[in-house]
Amino acid sequence: MSSRKHWGLAIGIVLSLILSSVAFGALGDHTMGRGAKGPEVKELQTRLARLGYVVGPLDGKFGPKTDQAVRRFQQEHGLKVDGVAGAQTIKELKRLTGESTNATGQPVGYKNVDTNLLAKLVSAEARGEPYVGQVAVAAVVLNRIKDAAFPKSVAGVIYQPGAFSSVNDGQINMQPTSTAVRAAQEAASGVDPSHGAMFFFNPAKTSNKYIWSRPQILKIGNHIFTR
Repeated sequence: MSSRKHWGLAIGIVLSLILSSVAFGALGDHTMGRGAKGPEVKELQTRLARLGYVVGPLDGKFGPKTDQAVRRFQQEHGLKVDGVAGAQTIKELKRLTGESTNATGQPVGYKNVDTNLLAKLVSAEARGEPYVGQVAVAAVVLNRIKDAAFPKSVAGVIYQPGAFSSVNDGQINMQPTSTAVRAAQEAASGVDPSHGAMFFFNPAKTSNKYIWSRPQILKIGNHIFTR
C-alpha cells in the first residue's frame, strides 16, 4: 500500500472516530431540544422517567412529551424553563439520578419501584430530618412490601388507609425535595439504615398505644424506628 493510501486510511479512521463520538457523546455533551434524536435523548428520557416524569416511549426522539417533562423538571428545580436540556438542566438531572452505592462503596442499580412517589412520602413525612433518617423512612415502605401483611407495591403501602398522616392531610401531593428524591433512590438500591423497621414515629407527636408497643430498633433524628 502506498504512503498516500496509508494516510488516506488513517485520516478516514480518525474522522470516523470523531463522528462516532459526536453521535454517541455522553449525556451533557450537547444541548438538546424539540426535534433532537439519538442515544443522548434516550438517556435524557430514561433519567427523567426514573424521577417519575412522563416522557412517553424511551425512543430517543425529543417530542412534545419529552419537552413537557423537561419543562416541568426545570420548573420544579429552579431552572430556566425553556424546554431545552442544556448544561444546567443536565447537571441537575445527573445529580438527582446518579447511581447510589452500598455500604462498601460499590455502585448499585435501581429496583423497579416508584421512586417518585416514594420520594413524595419521604419529603412529606421526614422533611427536615437527617439524610440518613430520610433513607430509613423510604426503607420502611420497601420493608413493608416484602411482608405478607402489607400491599405489594409502593403505592399500595403508602395509600393503605391510615398508614401515613401525610396522605390524610394532603402533604403527599407536594413536590418532593431533591434530598428526598436521593433518599428514595438510595433506599431503592437496597440501603436500609432502619435495620428492617416496619414502622416509624415521632414520640413528641404520637400517643398511639399500638405504635408505642412495637419493639424499638433505633432513633434517627426525631423518629423512632420499630419492628
